[in-house]
Amino acid sequence: MAKDGGCCHACATCLLCLYSCRWSRSRKGMKTSKCDCAWFFFLFCVCLFTLAWLYLALVTLNDFHLLNEFLFRKLEWWLDWSVVMLSGTATLVTYSSLLLVLALTLQLCHQPLKIHWLHKVLLVLTVLVVAAAFVGLEIQWAEQWESAHIALQAAGPFLHIGAVVGVTLLAWPVVDCFYRTSRSALGVLLLLLYLGIVIALYLAPLGIDSPCFMEYSQLPPKPALFGHRGAPMLAPENTLMSFQKALNCGVRVLETDVLVSANGVPFIMHDEKLTRTTNVQELFPTRAHSNASSFSWSELQQLDAGSWFLQKYPFPTARRLSSSEQAMVRAQKILSLDQLLEEAARHNVSVMFDLRPEEDPQYEYLVNVTVEAILQSDIAPELILWLPKEFREQVKKRAPRFQQVYGRKRMNNETDELLYVNLPYQNLSSTEIREYRRDNISVNLYVVNAPWLFSVLWCAGTSSVTTNACHVLQKMERPLWLLPPATYQMIWIVTDCVSFLLIGWAFLLLKKWSRRKESSGSDSDVLLTKIHSLLSE
Repeated sequence: MAKDGGCCHACATCLLCLYSCRWSRSRKGMKTSKCDCAWFFFLFCVCLFTLAWLYLALVTLNDFHLLNEFLFRKLEWWLDWSVVMLSGTATLVTYSSLLLVLALTLQLCHQPLKIHWLHKVLLVLTVLVVAAAFVGLEIQWAEQWESAHIALQAAGPFLHIGAVVGVTLLAWPVVDCFYRTSRSALGVLLLLLYLGIVIALYLAPLGIDSPCFMEYSQLPPKPALFGHRGAPMLAPENTLMSFQKALNCGVRVLETDVLVSANGVPFIMHDEKLTRTTNVQELFPTRAHSNASSFSWSELQQLDAGSWFLQKYPFPTARRLSSSEQAMVRAQKILSLDQLLEEAARHNVSVMFDLRPEEDPQYEYLVNVTVEAILQSDIAPELILWLPKEFREQVKKRAPRFQQVYGRKRMNNETDELLYVNLPYQNLSSTEIREYRRDNISVNLYVVNAPWLFSVLWCAGTSSVTTNACHVLQKMERPLWLLPPATYQMIWIVTDCVSFLLIGWAFLLLKKWSRRKESSGSDSDVLLTKIHSLLSE
């Protein structure tokens, strides 16, 4: 492995410096040992490990606003943690990938793979950091594994092509190593492992399935959009400005959360405390961490519910507001349920909400106050999508024209007539969505922000999605990709065939070069023997 392959001296020296921290290309004591080979294999595994985490990190971006809010409630300190995660992930992936490229280049240049101890330490640390990230995800955010599975339905065909391209490029260093080790046991093992991976990738499409494998004529109607807390990427969540922005996006339903003030006024607020989305710490410093429901409506009206949007920038879009929009943001107040219902009635759109907190011992009182407020408003009862599950039968009797929405799957012995279900997008498979659609059950899935996720759910046939990104999804006229099964099968076969031909060409070409080198080496040995004999005489 240490024989000089004729690479440029300066290039080889530079590569050795970066990988081995050695400036000399001397071959003395520099042969690649089995330990070095083990470290190269470890490097390859680390690179794959970091790429797997990168994939999962990109998947979590759809739901990262939830993690930001969770961490704020724990730390009382706002930060867009997605930036931290992506920066760290990009650093680890870039480092391990570049180191792997260096090792492969050294292998092709017939240089020894003597990795420096500092790289060894950094690789071990990389594994520990990524492993800790995976464990943390499993403990605090396990539903993201299902999100990753759904993402494979969107990205699976493209990941397959990318993986085939990658293993095809690896053919050169693998075959070169095989021939230069004189077909030793280690070389044969490496070759068998490589061929096993190649065959597995060639057959991988047999396990790839996506609802977007269909003809365009079979595509279900585009899902309706529900504005999650209005349009929180364009304006402060749960404010009049946010709901107006959502209406401008053409949403069919305004989705929100309702609390009840100390004097019995239902108002719009997601968090049970006011610290994240208002200036309560400035106006009521001694009560800043009290529940929002402990404030009277007149006290709530004093709070600024907009300026935090320009201070914390919960979404990147907050930085792109015009001067006039920023002025509107600063003027936003906490909205009452009456005000929201008035706006919804004016535009003839529905309203759906959670009534919080569900564990309140006076929850029946909260339900009664909220139902009374709705019935006394001008909104048509049919436009109310009633979601709270507690005391549902009482609500049905008092307001029979409310549309009942269930936050659960249907059961085998179902007694209720389920017409609407509202579930996290991870909770229903594409097959279940199709079954519900066939049985005329409207399915709303939340929270869907990423176009790739919206595309998969669109192809699956979901009725509607709750989203923060109505301004993005509104513009989508079709899913990101749609492939007839026959077309994908042809792409699969062509990709595998081209890869097979290139790998075969690499085997044949490197075998020819190997024979030439062996022949050249034999001729040199004969010539040296003759010279030695003449000198002896």
